[in-house]
Amino acid sequence: MGRETRAMQDDDATNPAVLWLLDGEALWSRKAGEAAKACADCHGDARSSMKGAAARYPGFYSAKEKIINLDQRVNLCRIERQQAPAFAYESRELLALSAYIGRQSRGMPIDIKADETTKPFLDAGRAAFNRRQGQLNLACSQCHDDNWGKSLAGNPIPQAHPTGYPIYRLEWQGLGSLQRRLRNCFIGVRAEPYAYGAPEFVNLEFYLMWRARGMKLETPAVRP
Repeated sequence: MGRETRAMQDDDATNPAVLWLLDGEALWSRKAGEAAKACADCHGDARSSMKGAAARYPGFYSAKEKIINLDQRVNLCRIERQQAPAFAYESRELLALSAYIGRQSRGMPIDIKADETTKPFLDAGRAAFNRRQGQLNLACSQCHDDNWGKSLAGNPIPQAHPTGYPIYRLEWQGLGSLQRRLRNCFIGVRAEPYAYGAPEFVNLEFYLMWRARGMKLETPAVRP
């Protein structure tokens, strides 16, 4: 990320994701579903109740005995609490609400917990990160561990720390989730990408966020 992009990200007046944040704030207070409840009816002011929440996701959901990410947590509340249909993955509504919740943790350290319960999911994500895939027979680690800082097709290779999702990418001209970025990488190595919300992607997200633990959350970040 260059100096100009960082300046765009850090200034709320110029960060293009502010439009999604405004939508997310409106959705937070809007009643929905047969229950006619808003997020705010249960959680109150997001600026206090959601502080630190995004820094802990993906996390273990005991009712389903699996790891879920923040988008899935939002949709579980939609279905179970509001009795409303789930938002579609990558929809403006889901990205806006996830970005708004994430914004409340901006500047806080990522705090992913790994214990005996979550170890199998962490190990699965780590294995995926190190597994060669696709027709190009490449693993995530070959780019982001072995060759970070170098260039690929004229672009610098980062260390794959997902500190700012959902992010606004200048390439996309819009906001997108970490799973959208992962799908881009899969397609880039000519591998068949998993569906949005697939356990394989969620486990990989969990590993990547655990790997970035202690780093500050930047949601919503801006990237080239």
